[in-house]
Amino acid sequence: MEPTLSHQVTDSVATVVIRHPAKRNAMTAAMWRALPPLLEELAGDPRVRALVLTGEGGTFCAGADISTLQGSPLEAQGLAVAAEEALAAFPVPTLAAVHGHCVGGGSQLAAACDLRLAEEGALFGVTPARLGIVYPSSSTRRLVSLVGPATAKYLLFTAELMDAERALRTGFVDEVLPEGELDKRVAELTRVLASRSQLTQAAAKEFADGRTDRDGHWAEQARGSGDTAEGVAAFLERRQPRFTWTTAG
Repeated sequence: MEPTLSHQVTDSVATVVIRHPAKRNAMTAAMWRALPPLLEELAGDPRVRALVLTGEGGTFCAGADISTLQGSPLEAQGLAVAAEEALAAFPVPTLAAVHGHCVGGGSQLAAACDLRLAEEGALFGVTPARLGIVYPSSSTRRLVSLVGPATAKYLLFTAELMDAERALRTGFVDEVLPEGELDKRVAELTRVLASRSQLTQAAAKEFADGRTDRDGHWAEQARGSGDTAEGVAAFLERRQPRFTWTTAG
């Protein structure tokens, strides 16, 4: 099978699958290049209210396929950073569903998602020290924001792998599920995400990521959206709200 990124949209959830089973779903140069335009396409789809990133089979992503990145190391790193930033900027909630290895570029992609769920037995590693690569400053800051400076330094200095339980303790993942339960929990959580107010989620995502100059913008969006009135009415009437504001609109 040729290395590729496949995707589908079902019940308001876009699922992007990393497919390169011959190399534990390592990302080729072509796959790194393909991710930003794919995300741009999905961001413009009004059906999409949540996005799941996962890997085919029993592993998430073992990093970058070094054999396809034989040019400048800085150029190769630039491809990974562009993909990471495109994922971080995706306008609706994103979730990494992690089976097996989530290493190197795989951890870079997982960290760029809003939420991370892992199956017991998953392994995580940030491994540039094995190759003498300077990890990007933006990726380092994102890692520090997730796990704190002490754990980030441990991961970066040692390039050792941590298990799912330690990833949960340090804040790298949000939930660890027993074997066989991850996909069910991902489906359950994405249904919840898709049912909530995109207005609330979009504003919260910007604020949580450090944006400080858009309070007025979001106040204006809230006034014009009708979502607050709908949410209150649905609560009083004991029914599910029908929110209409969308990032694609």
